Amino acid sequence: MKVTVERAELLKSLAHVHRVVERRNTIPILANVLMRSDPRGLALRATDLDIEIVETIAAEVQEEGATTVPAHTIYDIVRKLPEGAQVQIETSGDRSTLTVRAGRSRFALQTLPENEFPDLAAGEMSHSFTLPAGELKRLVDKTQFAISTEETRYYLNGIYLHVADAGGPVLRAVATDGHRLAQAQTAAPAGASGMPGVIVPRKAVAEIQRLAENADAEVTVELSAAKIRVSLDRVVLTSKLIDGTFPDYGRVIPVGNDKTLVVDKADFASAVDRVSTVASERGRAVKLSIADGKLTLSVTNPDSGSATEEIEVEYAAEPIDIGFNSRYLLDITSQIEGSTAELKLADPGSPTLVQDPDKRGALYVLMPMRV
Repeated sequence: MKVTVERAELLKSLAHVHRVVERRNTIPILANVLMRSDPRGLALRATDLDIEIVETIAAEVQEEGATTVPAHTIYDIVRKLPEGAQVQIETSGDRSTLTVRAGRSRFALQTLPENEFPDLAAGEMSHSFTLPAGELKRLVDKTQFAISTEETRYYLNGIYLHVADAGGPVLRAVATDGHRLAQAQTAAPAGASGMPGVIVPRKAVAEIQRLAENADAEVTVELSAAKIRVSLDRVVLTSKLIDGTFPDYGRVIPVGNDKTLVVDKADFASAVDRVSTVASERGRAVKLSIADGKLTLSVTNPDSGSATEEIEVEYAAEPIDIGFNSRYLLDITSQIEGSTAELKLADPGSPTLVQDPDKRGALYVLMPMRV
């Protein structure tokens, strides 16, 4: 193999693929990135056996071929090369080393044979659809913060992506950790109907977020019961899905909450952030005391002191005191797109529904805390 490639192009591609590679590997080949040159350019592939990412970049190919080199090492090398450099990549005659040259710099890296590199992308996909990258990113952005990190409830360690009926078919994303739930949806694209409901794991969700930065691009999503493949520009991401059953989330979304609290999002978030400064690291509880047009936020921590703050709100129901985890409140308010947030309350022990007042397909459910 012998190719010449622009440093900026190579660095951008390595930045995408090297993140998939775990720094500690018991299988040596999984620490490497597969580099393959052919008439289309230079393709880079990395995997951890659960997720695989392939990106093809433009390159001047003098000799076709393939090899694998340590992913983090070659990323660090290219990152430290001067901007604007032309990078020449060449394998030795016996393919045991890969030479990287740029200007007066020269690096020789140990390689492993490309035929040992695992291929995750095998298998048929039963469903395929296309949607704007911005819409897919919005579904992910609005729900990923609620993904559970509790490994014993592995079926909550991802986003549940499925087609639902909401006065018409919608592509819906849902995540929950048992304390809070986030739901976002968009009109179901052609080809999505009949797709299996799938749980996309946390690591794949994070990569999709990064890949979908160009909101105007079109992204193709292919699905089977076991895998998801996301293709965008010259990048193809393939991931195994979580093999489990997502809970019936509709049962926890409250429908009879009759007390409506409307707050200025920025004022509310700032007040929560300020009073939670004295909250205990473990509990993070903030108490909301709501009466006619007034919300008092308070925190009492026996170890460090107390704090209170008062803000004006829209509220005409009977007074109520209710407690929430302050970090969860801030996570949810940061997802609200409008200038105000609407909280639908029932009583101090029941879940609260949080939405944009214009209800643009995203909603959040938050379980209260005892304060």
